Amino acid sequence: MKQLTNILLVGFCLLTATLTQAQKKMNGLVNDFIKVEGSWTGQLTYLDYSSGKPYTMSADLEIKRIPNTNEFLFVHTYPKEKSANKTDTIIISKDGQYIGKEKLVSRKKLSNGATMIITEKEGKDGNDGKKATIRQTYTLGNSSFSTQKDVLFSGETAWIKRHEYVYKRH
Repeated sequence: MKQLTNILLVGFCLLTATLTQAQKKMNGLVNDFIKVEGSWTGQLTYLDYSSGKPYTMSADLEIKRIPNTNEFLFVHTYPKEKSANKTDTIIISKDGQYIGKEKLVSRKKLSNGATMIITEKEGKDGNDGKKATIRQTYTLGNSSFSTQKDVLFSGETAWIKRHEYVYKRH
């Protein structure tokens, strides 16, 4: 009986430690995104697959946390291309391992005080919807914020920079 009690106690401690660690990861990511809540002005540069050339346009961003959740609204507005305006919802998983469907690969503090978060997911990209690994790099600072999407097509060895948003705080 004592052995069973000890096993249950050890199991409970391990479960508690695991849940605590997951909570810390989620809270860390949530706090990272809380720091960049607000209005941002900048630009989007993306690779036009048809021409193979980059295209740059003005872009603004409003980041808002949905109260008491691990979800954030990213309201994208394009001053010169209103038809492209959109709102995305970023959801941080309860275990802190995912941002939406993107698996957390790394999260680190940079020497300038910003935080860099890298995620990856399997998906499709390109005009012909080729299978690819899609990497998202978020760089979150006090006065700057950027996201970069890189794509590695199946069977290839070189990553392609698909697009990058670069913002400064209003």
